[in-house]
Amino acid sequence: MRLAVDAMGGDNAPKEIVLGAMKAVENFKDIHILLVGDEKKIREHLTAEERIEILHTEEVILGTDEPVRAVRRKKTASMVLAAQQVADGKADACISAGNTGALMAAGLFVIGRIEGIERPALAPTLPTIGGEGFLLLDVGANADAKPEHLVQYAIMGSIYSEKARGIERPRVGLLNIGTEEKKGNELVRSTFELLKDADINFIGNVESRDLLDGVADVVVADGFTGNMVLKTIEGTAMSVFKMLKSALTSSFKSKMAAAVLKPDLTQLKNKMDYTEYGGAGLFGLKAPVIKAHGSSDANAVFNSIRQAREMVENDVSGTIRAAVEKREGVNQ
Repeated sequence: MRLAVDAMGGDNAPKEIVLGAMKAVENFKDIHILLVGDEKKIREHLTAEERIEILHTEEVILGTDEPVRAVRRKKTASMVLAAQQVADGKADACISAGNTGALMAAGLFVIGRIEGIERPALAPTLPTIGGEGFLLLDVGANADAKPEHLVQYAIMGSIYSEKARGIERPRVGLLNIGTEEKKGNELVRSTFELLKDADINFIGNVESRDLLDGVADVVVADGFTGNMVLKTIEGTAMSVFKMLKSALTSSFKSKMAAAVLKPDLTQLKNKMDYTEYGGAGLFGLKAPVIKAHGSSDANAVFNSIRQAREMVENDVSGTIRAAVEKREGVNQ
């Protein structure tokens, strides 16, 4: 299995990308990693080269670049070349922590959509109190959506959760302002009717307040709503830990308590760190594309590579293609 990794994407590139790649090949003996980027800068951190190659390029897509224009003009950028390796059949999947919009554009224009998928979805796995996690899609690939788009998100999310995460008959919920069938706007109500007839384990509407309790394994929303939910969860988690840190360092007594609680607090922080689940998958493309968080450290990169490996190993893209073809045949 060959995985192309954009070594220059993200806030901590290339160091953390290279360290994460080395950890991945050490843990997974069936993968071969192609690091795409500035060879000189990569080699500053590369201490083990077994099953790791470098594709040299000095061009990089920056976080400030306009996504579509950058992909079209910077043909030799590390991110674009990583996607091109997949399109040319030289890699089975690609991973990048770089510009999210540019990676979506590279996925669409270079790798291409699965026939029948109208719009791809960006889908991270977020933490739950019980530790199981849930898949949220879409979180920003498309701000606007039609009911059919949300149904396709639900099908893709269900397939990923079953194949890559090993969840038997994943529970699929539709994000809404209430659990009642008639609640919500026209988009959600129309989607609800379609999901009832879809070949998935649809459990109905779910509310955002219940997401971290693990109310569903897959939660479906339009990209505008999903992105706000994602960033609210991120911001709330960071704020809670800031408040805890402030409270536990406010006096000598609280500092003593913090010393005792430190292992438990570290464990709690790790439990709520969604990078432990990998990156955000861009579902609906002909091959797996994983968007790692821009601030990814080596462990987050490792988990994103693990995620890509699981998607390739379980042929998630092929299963989505087959499900779409079957659904189109039934609807014709």
